Amino acid sequence: MSGFVHLLVGTTKGAFILRGEGPGEWSVSGPHCEGWTINHMAGDPATGTLWAGGGGDWSGAGVFSSTDGGASWVLAKLSTGEMDQWAANDPGFAAMIGWEDRPAPFGDTLHSVWSLHHAHGVLWAGVKPGTLLSSSDGGVTWAMNEAFASFPDRAAWSPGAAGLTLHTIVTAPEDPAKIWLAVSAAGVFASEDGGASWERRNRLSNAEACEGHDHPAAPSGGETGHCVHNMVRAPGSDLMYQQNHHGVWRSRDGGRHWDDITEGLPSTFGFPIAVHPHDPMTIWTLPLNGDMAGRYPPGASAAVWRSRDGGATWAAQRAGLPGKNCFFTVLRQAMATDDSREGGVYFGTNTGSVFASDDAGESWDEIARHLPTILSVEAVRMG
Repeated sequence: MSGFVHLLVGTTKGAFILRGEGPGEWSVSGPHCEGWTINHMAGDPATGTLWAGGGGDWSGAGVFSSTDGGASWVLAKLSTGEMDQWAANDPGFAAMIGWEDRPAPFGDTLHSVWSLHHAHGVLWAGVKPGTLLSSSDGGVTWAMNEAFASFPDRAAWSPGAAGLTLHTIVTAPEDPAKIWLAVSAAGVFASEDGGASWERRNRLSNAEACEGHDHPAAPSGGETGHCVHNMVRAPGSDLMYQQNHHGVWRSRDGGRHWDDITEGLPSTFGFPIAVHPHDPMTIWTLPLNGDMAGRYPPGASAAVWRSRDGGATWAAQRAGLPGKNCFFTVLRQAMATDDSREGGVYFGTNTGSVFASDDAGESWDEIARHLPTILSVEAVRMG
């Protein structure tokens, strides 16, 4: 493998790039992207292009792109926000903030970009509220996926605590027609025709074993529960894994049926899940103590939990992580793996730290600290 791993880190105060300079050596650059809230980032190793998506009430939604390793960024503004309304009606305010009247093709209908995914020459964007966009020119222009926008029961979808967020986009490297989405709290959706049509994929493999929960996000009615927090597809396999609001789940058939694999973990609640790039049976998750209990590691002792057998058994990995008085949260997109054979794993915290493991999670090093609240981490190998 050529090049060093770059970590693309989205935060509440812009984008940051951590560059691997050698064994155990990392440099940090940022904040990039005009200080916007950056919910997620992506990169194309073949061209070196980087993308950062985010926004919010103030700025509207947008995707930044960089072709020079993050030295400069160009914004494709997707929607308007409060800032644009103020500036359009107040020339003095517009001059003070250096406002530019940028085209916003979706008006004020979109809130923020939550996920980015580049595959088969297409850049996909998941947008709040529950919208899927695509770009075939590297993020310059965007089109809405009409089939998903008109999904039959869309009007009945319930937002999660952060709103109706399309936070996960997964594709099959071997087949550009296969796409999976996760929306909180509408569940898992899949397309096998490149996004021309969609179907739900939330069914339990053993519905009887999962009835009787009273939590609104828990499995019921023969389905997993629609508040998916994160989802990954194992390499070269039909295996998929998801961290749900109420447990960890595995599918052996591309999401058509899901098995509960939470047993052995210290809680049913957490946000991220990651899979080894070369071993479909090795996965990692970072449980938290509960949605109403503070959302920090159980016992205030940090641990990444690993399974080597597809979730049949789990083991805690704690070496190098804070063992007491640890109250951070790791959010849904804030864990990633690199493409190394050894299994590099990374995660970022809402307290601004980035932890890295180059031995599949056996040991951890804090490679950055005091960053803003970290919303996402992606690992890309760049030349």
